[in-house]
This record gives sequence, C-alpha cells and structure tokens, in this order.
Amino acid sequence: MTGFRFPAVLLATTVALALAAPPAGGSDSGASSSRSTAGTPAPATTASATAAKTVAGGTAAATVGNASLSTSMLATLVATAPSVDTRALGLALAARDCAVASGQASPDANLTLIDYSRPSTEPRMWVFDLASQRLLYAEHVAHGRNTGENMAQRFSNVEGSYQSSLGLFSTAESYVGSNGYSMRMDGLEPGINDAARARAIVIHGAPYVDPEQALRQGRLGRSLGCPALRQQVAREVIDTIKDGHLVFAYYPDEEWLASSQFLDCPAGRLARAAAEADAPSRG
Repeated sequence: MTGFRFPAVLLATTVALALAAPPAGGSDSGASSSRSTAGTPAPATTASATAAKTVAGGTAAATVGNASLSTSMLATLVATAPSVDTRALGLALAARDCAVASGQASPDANLTLIDYSRPSTEPRMWVFDLASQRLLYAEHVAHGRNTGENMAQRFSNVEGSYQSSLGLFSTAESYVGSNGYSMRMDGLEPGINDAARARAIVIHGAPYVDPEQALRQGRLGRSLGCPALRQQVAREVIDTIKDGHLVFAYYPDEEWLASSQFLDCPAGRLARAAAEADAPSRG
C-alpha cells in the first residue's frame, strides 16, 4: 500500500472510535502461516454516553479526547497488514462503531474485512482482534461465480444469483454441512445482504481456494456466493470469528456506500468523508 496520509487517518479513526466501547478481549487461537502480530497495543478507553452525545451534536471534544487512541488503532492495524486498503479498513471500523452504538453488535466483537476490490489471486480477507490491535489472519477468499472472474464486479442479495453480497454481517453459529465445517452469517443491511441466511451465504472451506492454482489459471475457483476459504485454515478462522463477531464486505460501490445505515451514523459519516477524501493508492 502506498499513499498513506496521516491527517485523514487521524480524522477518520478519531470519529469512528469515539462512539465505541473497547473490546474486552479477543480470540487468540493457534496461528496459521498467514498470521502476524503487532507491537504493544495502545491502552483502551471507554466511550461514555456523554461522548456519544458530543459527537452526535457535532462538537469536537470527543474527537480531541480520543485522538491518541484513534490514531494508534488504525495506524497499528495498517502496520500489521501493510497491504490493506486504508479506506476500506477505515470504513469497516466506522461500520463496526455504528453497529456497536446502535446495539446491533457487541463492543467485544472482532472485525473481519473482505475487500472485493482486490483480485482473487491476492489475499483479501483480514481478521483483526481490536482488543489487542493485532492482525490474526490474512487469507485468500473466493467470490460467487456470477460476481466476476478474477475481479469481482457484481453483487446481489437475491437467491439463485450466485453472487456475493456486500455490507456488514454478524457472524452466527458453526455447523457441519455439505461443504464441511461452516459458519452462518446474518446480513445486517436491509436490501443489501439481509437475505444471507436464507441464501445460505456462509463461510466454509473449499478445495478450489488454492492460491497456487489461482496463479496458474488466473483466478481462484468460485463459490455460489459464499466467501469460501482454504480448507487448511477454515476451521481455525471460523472458530475465531463465529458467534457474534463482525464481517465487513467492501467494494467501492457508490450507491451502497451512500445508503448504508452503518456509514450514516455520526461516526460513519465523518469517517467515510475523511476516508474517501484521502483514499490511498496501492502499489
């Protein structure tokens, strides 16, 4: 990633994190080969109802008071995942904070970012433990067969479309099905991904998620819409993120970005504006 510019990062994360209570703990299961760690995390702080009202009222007090924590959060996460897109991660953090502020997610939730703007031949799924500000996994992930070839282009919330869905999801229970050990998800965005459970859009392992084969054939194998993982890591990742954590599936779809309820709370609006004004290029 290139073009990381500090002032917008400060603004985006300062506002996004001002509403969120800090995670009390995160999963720390056995590391895969793609797992990495960061340095000593910054101390957490608890956002009060007063701070939330301050941000909602448009004053800068909460922003100033949380500047150190906020800058440390995104800067640390980017440092642990140098290839991550700062805009995508900033929006994922904003959506997470909106969900926590509205009571739709626990402050303890870890955060998984899937960046469908990247080719399937590259790692494009990152699992972050926000409590310790660490990257837990960076993995390849498949998209739906009708979403695109190597590059994702089309998304849907419709049964039978065989397309991936965007937006914020809450992870749910694990189970063993036709694709082996799997995890259900509930889409939190009406009309965008709320049919995920009915469509059986789940996280599971698949033999066609083979990075070496992808390089030979020009793309990963594709799913029926599920974000499928390598079989070797699927169980470990699922056990880390199941039961009430968050998954944010990103693509620069302007209609979705403009209408998402999770980017339209006070934290989300300002974080989105800052991230989009200072979106980095990738090298």
